[in-house]
Amino acid sequence: MDLCHVPATREKGWYLALMAPNVKGPNYAWLDPSRLYCHPQGLQDCVADLLQPFQGDAIDMVAGIDAMGFILGAAAAATLQKGFLAIRKAGHLCVQTVTQPYSDYSGREKVMEVRTDAISPGLRILLVDQWVETGGTMRAAIELVERLGGVVAGVAAICMENSEGGKWIQEHYKCSHCVPPHLQPRFDQHQFGWD
Repeated sequence: MDLCHVPATREKGWYLALMAPNVKGPNYAWLDPSRLYCHPQGLQDCVADLLQPFQGDAIDMVAGIDAMGFILGAAAAATLQKGFLAIRKAGHLCVQTVTQPYSDYSGREKVMEVRTDAISPGLRILLVDQWVETGGTMRAAIELVERLGGVVAGVAAICMENSEGGKWIQEHYKCSHCVPPHLQPRFDQHQFGWD
């Protein structure tokens, strides 16, 4: 799809066709959504679809997960007129932090951190990431927010796969994603393409 083309009818998820499949091998995610961020209407519609289920909900801050969650999280925060908190890979913040180990989608062990002075008890935080594949990264972010006394107001991602971890998150938190139900099985099986 051309980066300037806007379809005449824009159903939820139309912008998913802007994503590109992995051409570099198993050390990379199976699909790259970053191209849709280059499309002005695609990005706007993606953020609107992510936020729609939270309309009327109390949200005090948006937190995005390092690194691609920063793009959607900052866009969501700007749309909601709320502050943005970066949940970082460990070792990047020069202030007091708390850390949480986790396994990412590839099974690699990692550690993330968040500053301790941004989350006060009861603060309602919308967590945003680009993708929830196994759920390990998002669960670590949830743990950090809750350990500091924050409340997870919701979880939003372009796609939430129906993995064990993805299902756990959807069972325990209000969630939003952009994949229409008829396409979800393809995303769960890492199959690219639309009819």
